[in-house]
Amino acid sequence: MKLEVVSPYDLSTIDALDVVPNEKVDGMLATAAAAAKEPLSKAERIAILQKTIALARPQVDALAMTIAQEGGKPLTDAIVEVNRGIEGIQNAIETLNTMAGKEIPMGLNAASEGRLAFTTHEPIGVVVAVSAFNHPFNLIVHQVIPAVATGCPVIVKPAQTTPLSCRNLVNLLIEAGLPERYCQMALVDNEGAEALVTDPRVSFFSFIGSAKVGWHLRSKLALGVRCALEHGGAAPVIVAKDAAMDTIIAPLVKGGFYHAGQVCVSVQRIFVDNALKDEFVQTLTEAVSGLSVGDPTLADTEVGPLILPRETDRVANWVDDAANDGAQILCGGGKISDTCYQPTALLEPKPDSLVSTSEIFGPVVCVYGYDSIDSAIEQANSLPVAFQASVFVQDIDTALYATKRLAAASVMINDHTAFRVDWMPFAGHRTSGLGISGIPFTMEDMSQEKQIVIRSTSLL
Repeated sequence: MKLEVVSPYDLSTIDALDVVPNEKVDGMLATAAAAAKEPLSKAERIAILQKTIALARPQVDALAMTIAQEGGKPLTDAIVEVNRGIEGIQNAIETLNTMAGKEIPMGLNAASEGRLAFTTHEPIGVVVAVSAFNHPFNLIVHQVIPAVATGCPVIVKPAQTTPLSCRNLVNLLIEAGLPERYCQMALVDNEGAEALVTDPRVSFFSFIGSAKVGWHLRSKLALGVRCALEHGGAAPVIVAKDAAMDTIIAPLVKGGFYHAGQVCVSVQRIFVDNALKDEFVQTLTEAVSGLSVGDPTLADTEVGPLILPRETDRVANWVDDAANDGAQILCGGGKISDTCYQPTALLEPKPDSLVSTSEIFGPVVCVYGYDSIDSAIEQANSLPVAFQASVFVQDIDTALYATKRLAAASVMINDHTAFRVDWMPFAGHRTSGLGISGIPFTMEDMSQEKQIVIRSTSLL
């Protein structure tokens, strides 16, 4: 059976890939389990990763065009993504160069006399990675490259909407010398994915996607399987009354409308001190209204399509419901086509509306006025999700006050909620995820420590 890969912008067919039949999942797992017993040496892994970088660098434009075509991310942002992915591979090499065990103190009492103890790192075993569509190259880097670096065979299931970028990275690794048994792409259906994830031969499960699917699959893991889940949120921003207006709008627009808002930490809920609200609303409206929407493969496009027409319909319905319930549409508020939605800003949607309580995952931001920062923090913390948040403020005491009280894994001061570099810890709290992403942290997760204790009379 073939899976057609379709452009989210004009719905044209880009390519067609073979779907792995469910009956072949067992064979893929058997291959990976056998490879886990014979991990490549560190030197071999480093050489493969170095060659992968060398192969990828001349192909940045082509790899980025694939992202734009299959995922709808504007080409300028897709180029950034590929370069980030290449830097991520380098980060894995650097981490591997410095990963080490530690000495455990001995000789501290009579029982530990005459002993030397230390730890080493070993590959955890077979890794299964299920990925998302919105960063189809860099997310695969984050899930696959740590496995390769630590010596774990990995089976990766890309999103069915964006498998080409995953295939590109897997092919680069194989061209760089990685034996195919150490990295297999599994383009399977939901039944096949569940069979893959829940098999007892799996040692680590990496998931990026919806909370509903991620928590469901986690509940079905075999005993002893470690996992990392990365879901979404409804990222809050607090704009204090002393915030520098000339430095606020650009990062908020980037953080809210990057990749049409289809980012797990996109700016969504903006709480603005009422003393600044009128000026803020006017300036934000002008900036959002000026965004260029269209073909993601063109260099001047700033906002592309949503990944599927049904997502465009969903966002339109949520905005219409909010407007019908009293929210003011400052700009946008309508479909441009079956696949593109106008960049939209809403003022004062009700706290219980979908745009206030659920992850929009579309090109929409919501603005709310507040009189006290405590009330803004209370609203920001009112949801079961908690990922990244930000505060725009000049006063250091206010900044630290908000940072301490916001429910978030990361709080950005004077920057948007979607800021990230790939060596930093990246994690969701509450229902937004489990474990810590970021290449060095994932490499730790995909390794396990073994303690070695030596008893010798020469140490007495």
